[in-house]
Amino acid sequence: MRMVDLIFKKREGYELLAEEINFIIKGYVAGEIPDYQMSALAMSVYFQGMNERETADLTMAIVNSGEQIDLSPIAGIKVDKHSTGGVGDTTTLVLGPLVAAAGVPVAKMSGRGLGHTGGTIDKLEAIEGFHVEISNQDFIDQVNQINLAVIGQTANLTPADKMLYALRDVTATVDSIPLIASSIMSKKIASGANGIVLDVKTGRGAFMKTPEKSFELAKAMVDIGTLTKRNTVAIVSDMDQPLGYAIGNSLEVKEAIDTLNGNGPKDLQELCLTLGAHMLVLAEKATDFAAGYAKLQEIINTGLAIETLKDFVKAQGGNPGLIDNPELLPQADAKIEVLAEQDGYVQRINAEEIGISAMLLGAGRATKESKIDLAVGILLNKKVSDQVKKGESLAVLYVNDQSNLTTVKERVQAAYTITANPPKPTPLIYGIVTKNGITKN
Repeated sequence: MRMVDLIFKKREGYELLAEEINFIIKGYVAGEIPDYQMSALAMSVYFQGMNERETADLTMAIVNSGEQIDLSPIAGIKVDKHSTGGVGDTTTLVLGPLVAAAGVPVAKMSGRGLGHTGGTIDKLEAIEGFHVEISNQDFIDQVNQINLAVIGQTANLTPADKMLYALRDVTATVDSIPLIASSIMSKKIASGANGIVLDVKTGRGAFMKTPEKSFELAKAMVDIGTLTKRNTVAIVSDMDQPLGYAIGNSLEVKEAIDTLNGNGPKDLQELCLTLGAHMLVLAEKATDFAAGYAKLQEIINTGLAIETLKDFVKAQGGNPGLIDNPELLPQADAKIEVLAEQDGYVQRINAEEIGISAMLLGAGRATKESKIDLAVGILLNKKVSDQVKKGESLAVLYVNDQSNLTTVKERVQAAYTITANPPKPTPLIYGIVTKNGITKN
């Protein structure tokens, strides 16, 4: 087998066989296939695509390039959740304790944030003492005891994906559906879950800007899950505006606490209940979506959800007293309001601009080496469809370092589009994709 022949084959639009895909991934990881040939193949895939079987074979070749997590010592059906990333996306902090309280084992590997998308581990580390460096045995024991543990991603998981992503990033081949789908699903499969619930974002603050593209990606990932014998469900949800009101690590932890107490933003709570209900169904803890949804709402109402969060924080070295007293979270030195310049209704909020603005304040990383300020961020006071008067507060900036303050205020102001008439309502959830097909709302 020669790489040049396989590049030609895919360039001409032919299917690659499983053994050919395995040859490519093994050779690339071993250093036997150079970057320039892998770049040519990635561009061929970008233009010619891959069918369901090819994409599943590529996913499993990436999975097999490194170690896989064995979750079999954990009792029950393990269900993982993945979001394609967004602004104010606090769902894991809410879903973990909520679903664990319903008896579903949540053994979660999470990452840090880069750019305008926040990382779950960064958010958790805003809790004093919380740490994710625990041994595999302690990880398994903790999930068996309280149904929930979160650790950082191991360096030996899917090394082929790390190499491919770095290459795609500099060869304009990032936005290829087969390459995105195999990248995401390889990490989920290697992490050992039996079932997977995917939250595929769509809109200005998401990687996929249109519902059509988001449904295409969602279907590709569900197809991979089906072909690799993992029960997989994907929700397509809105990211035209930030989810909830908080953007920034400590601010998002507080919002997660509010949500688990039943006082969170409606959109965040609705999305978490929807994703969580599907997780309960896959874990066989609910007979159907409606039963799962009602069960999770009851868990919030009874206080069991917030108690599970305290157990989780305590188990990983954090201060559980902070859950009852969120003012113990890192606090910013200054709070600076961004005021509306006209009367009207909020027509749009550019979620990506809000995310970038929070990053400029120090809430996110411009590069992997950047140091995050856990206290800073943005708290929105107005969301899409809200009426606003001139001089009212659109958002509050939580600031320590004021070097970018003028730029951030201008960007947040410009992120809001205010018009005389209220906008047409847009859905929070656009639809669901299962192995049986696509259902749009």
